[in-house]
Amino acid sequence: MRNWVGVKFEIILTQNISEDNAYLEGFRDLDIFLIINDVPKGFGANHNAAFAKAKGDFFVVLNPDIRASKLDLDPLVTAAKSIGIGACAPVVLSAEGKIEDSARRYPTFLRFFKRTFLRRRTVDYEFTSKFVKVDWVAGMFVLFRHDVFKSIQGFDERYYMYLEDADICRRIVQRGLDIVVIRECRVTHDARRASRRNVQHLLWHYRSAFRFLFGF
Repeated sequence: MRNWVGVKFEIILTQNISEDNAYLEGFRDLDIFLIINDVPKGFGANHNAAFAKAKGDFFVVLNPDIRASKLDLDPLVTAAKSIGIGACAPVVLSAEGKIEDSARRYPTFLRFFKRTFLRRRTVDYEFTSKFVKVDWVAGMFVLFRHDVFKSIQGFDERYYMYLEDADICRRIVQRGLDIVVIRECRVTHDARRASRRNVQHLLWHYRSAFRFLFGF
């Protein structure tokens, strides 16, 4: 494990599809543990496999399209050490610097319809205090307590992609723990929005929505 901004950390990188590893040459000093899949896996399955290798007290789910010119992890770790908190996340900004809707209220059929068909995407929470309690946070950047993630057996792998983050947050809340966003931590998300362009992603999105809303 390495030290960064006062925090010891390890990097577990999952290569879900075959690609050129030349870019890793620039990160030799980070001792990256690389998982290479023989066949592609879903979001939850990949992170559960990474968690099985993790040794720290906290487990961070981090997408490759997250950017941060300066990131101090200490506020996230400090928050996660609180007994009543199960997971926390930073405020996520778009490439234009606007706050994204990464912290949301639980999906309902009406909310899903508005977001998917009417393209009405609004920010559900205002980050006016140091810690903001939310229903769930998008899985682009989430810090989980190791013991909490283990106790709920990680992500539900029946969600191949989409809403597995809403599901795991809901299960954490059902354990009596909170999901919080830390105002002083901010990152930028270079969003792909694959479900808007790719039919397969759209189908995964719909399937996950039905599982979350109706339990199948």
